Amino acid sequence: MEQRCPVALDITGTDIHAEADRLRAQGAATQVELPGGILVWYVSSHAVIRRMLTDPRVTKSARNHWPAFRNGEIPPDWELISWVAMDNISTSYGKDHLRLRRLIGKAFTPRRVEAIRPRIVELTNQLLDGLAATEPGEVVDLRERFCFPLPARLVADLIGMSEDALAKTAVVIDMMVDTTVSPEQAGSILAGWRDAMAELIASKRANPGEDITSDLIAARDEDGSRLSEEELTDTIFAILGAGSETTINFLDNATTGLLTNPDQRELVTSGQLTWDHVMEETLRVEAPLASLPLRFAADDIELDGVTIPKGDPILINYSAVGRDPELHGPDAGTFDITRADKEHLSFGFGPHYCLGAGIARLIGSIGLSTLFERFPEISLAVPAEGLRPLPTFIMNGHRSLPVLLSARVPAEAH
Repeated sequence: MEQRCPVALDITGTDIHAEADRLRAQGAATQVELPGGILVWYVSSHAVIRRMLTDPRVTKSARNHWPAFRNGEIPPDWELISWVAMDNISTSYGKDHLRLRRLIGKAFTPRRVEAIRPRIVELTNQLLDGLAATEPGEVVDLRERFCFPLPARLVADLIGMSEDALAKTAVVIDMMVDTTVSPEQAGSILAGWRDAMAELIASKRANPGEDITSDLIAARDEDGSRLSEEELTDTIFAILGAGSETTINFLDNATTGLLTNPDQRELVTSGQLTWDHVMEETLRVEAPLASLPLRFAADDIELDGVTIPKGDPILINYSAVGRDPELHGPDAGTFDITRADKEHLSFGFGPHYCLGAGIARLIGSIGLSTLFERFPEISLAVPAEGLRPLPTFIMNGHRSLPVLLSARVPAEAH
């Protein structure tokens, strides 16, 4: 294969889709440069990603399989340090991953997910009631006023976190996903969210409640072993971050897709197609998680003429999967809820498949359907090309989503 100099990944996330297309054209895997000069293997092909997500030689544990991290070559103020230094279900390996998944999975059974439905309905209506109180013609940032608080407050409820604590922690989460942060900022992020989680855990030890944090504090797995303090701290944060940030972007992207495609909006609001069609097409064409740092080669991996050496880091681009022309044809980048095949990997695949997928879909169906029922004339307040992407290559969403609500249907009418 032709040798190329590594491309510096765009840390501003200006156009993650165009970047993925360019890099996909270079082959099954190509080296790119992350902040701090770290070289990683970038993968954006659907077929290769699907294979890698179930390959036992591809792991998420920097502690076990990234020599540069184990040997102290990765500085504590590396811009992406929080993503690899955490010790939780998303970075665990082997028996540790199975142990943590069993513990956490108890909170996400279909029965428990369905039990959350009334709270989602309640939060949705509270937020939309607040929007209904705005002045006619007032521009509303729907991301800030609806897409963010709906999943964030729900996940905070699940882990037993107060709204005040959530507001403080949200600042840290925003910094963590921002790939334009400085090393000085990066050094404070890890300590910041661990301190916030430690406060939550201490309060739940003193006053246990009906929440995941209290359950995990008391939990033991089948052989009687307990979560370590670091695993507990980092796992609670993973639930908060993964459960809120990705769903925020999902609501943002789904709403944007409908507001920029009025014919398709009519198909779903008239009942000709369902909200499941909207959700699956959004997850396909605008995956809320773009590229999650990092995975590692536990052994040499051969990929169509490219060898990823043992110990090298790998960056998988989830947002590129559904846009791969090899999977969905030349119009793979087009939002089309009538599309028959909406295959995507936005919730992952294999052993790290997202435990919260059921809750995310429930939030999406309730939140989106109620939003468009209450505000049937909602429209973008700026041209679609004026929407600015988040400053990151990790997440896929907008900095804000300005809308005009226009005519409203009173809540009591539904």
